[in-house]
Amino acid sequence: MMAINVIVGFDGSPAAAAAIDVGAALFPQARVWITHLWTPPFASESLRRRLWTGAAELNAFIAAIEREGEAEARRLADRGVRLARTAGWNAEPLVRRAYGGEGLYFAQLAQELDADLVLVGSRGLGGAQAVLGSVSDMVVHYTPRPVLVVPHPLLSAEQAALESGPALIGWDGSPGAEAALAATQELFPGRDLTIVCVDGADIPSPSGSLPQSGGITLDRLDVAGGSGTPGRAVAEALSACGRSRDASVLVVGSRGRSAAREILMGSVAMATLHHAHRPVMVVPRPDQERE
Repeated sequence: MMAINVIVGFDGSPAAAAAIDVGAALFPQARVWITHLWTPPFASESLRRRLWTGAAELNAFIAAIEREGEAEARRLADRGVRLARTAGWNAEPLVRRAYGGEGLYFAQLAQELDADLVLVGSRGLGGAQAVLGSVSDMVVHYTPRPVLVVPHPLLSAEQAALESGPALIGWDGSPGAEAALAATQELFPGRDLTIVCVDGADIPSPSGSLPQSGGITLDRLDVAGGSGTPGRAVAEALSACGRSRDASVLVVGSRGRSAAREILMGSVAMATLHHAHRPVMVVPRPDQERE
């Protein structure tokens, strides 16, 4: 199993803890940074009340908030590291101070640390529909590395598929789909692949090199228009295919080739993130990749 560098966003939530478990199952040999970005004043309300001594001591209060807020952030990151090490990962904490724009900051960190993957959790609505938080949304939009978004909660069958289920790749013949296939081969060596040609028999099969180990299946899906956007219809079809194949992860590129079959942020990629109940990896378009 190849060792890769992974940045994990951790905010102490159940969704973030679940993302650590999923990441450790998919990438057991990874080198991991459990990353927490904190924005002053980060300290909890109860801590701020304890520190408040009156308006006359405002400067001292601000200094104390900064000091205790950073300490609280470090304790949170350390908690994530303990979870990651319990799951079998070689993990270390990374705490950075930010002033908003956490999604953009994660993108910068991915380049700074030369990460192979950024891993974040998404929040569940009523235990059923995966809905991205704003930070996860921005991480996917701006990070020039593959981003794996883990929905919460996963059912037992979805959890079991992580060990040996195939990686299912949405394919439309575009450069974005080529990038998605290449990233999947690199990050999941030896794992079975299911390449799903979306909406039309005219889409050419992958022309690049295919895995030398692990099985490969080529499917074609004709997606009915139905209600809603074409992107949502394709995303729902991919999600259904993932369920029927017991896929461990769904993979989409961030840009497609045509209006009818585009895999575009705000279309198939984002719709898959919002509707799939399995981990989804979004691979940036080729001109976003590292040079």
